[in-house]
Amino acid sequence: MRRYHSIDDLIAKLDAPNRTACARLLADHRTLFATVQGSTNNHQTWRGGYLDHVTDAMNVAVVLHEELSGLRPLPFSLSDLLLVVYLHDLEKPWKFELGPDGGLRHKAELSTKESHQQFRMQKLADYGVVLTAEHENGLKYAEGELADYTNKRRMMGPLAAMAHMCDVASARLWFDYPAAAGDPWLGAGRVAAAG
Repeated sequence: MRRYHSIDDLIAKLDAPNRTACARLLADHRTLFATVQGSTNNHQTWRGGYLDHVTDAMNVAVVLHEELSGLRPLPFSLSDLLLVVYLHDLEKPWKFELGPDGGLRHKAELSTKESHQQFRMQKLADYGVVLTAEHENGLKYAEGELADYTNKRRMMGPLAAMAHMCDVASARLWFDYPAAAGDPWLGAGRVAAAG
């Protein structure tokens, strides 16, 4: 059985210079990442769910990359895939606030997909993350083509397609994982339970 990797081990699989930039991003914001939920209602909705979702999706990426690259060549590396999956929801820790009813709600300035992408790109520039055009496409379409879909041309590139598969597996297939205790994937567990 494949072992579940920690977020630190997964970031260590990134190529330089992004490995260093992404490790610094995590170090600077680990407490925030380990505090916020993965979403308000749909997946990893517990304290620390954001970091659990990202770690889970990155673990799915390791498995999918290994399995699918054994079938046909993939036009991107594992490092490329892990980078996009790690960063695909980067705005989430900053996009919520408590509403008058005590529940989470979206901040007005981070309420659209375009504002999410702009926030991510600015945060990545601040940390010196180096992105290729394929990485940028991956970040833009990791959650699907949505309103950009057209039958006239392909919007989502191959890297974005695989990142989307990883995100969907974690957020829609395994939305209640990693389990708080006794997760069947060897080594998997929740951040909040460990901290």
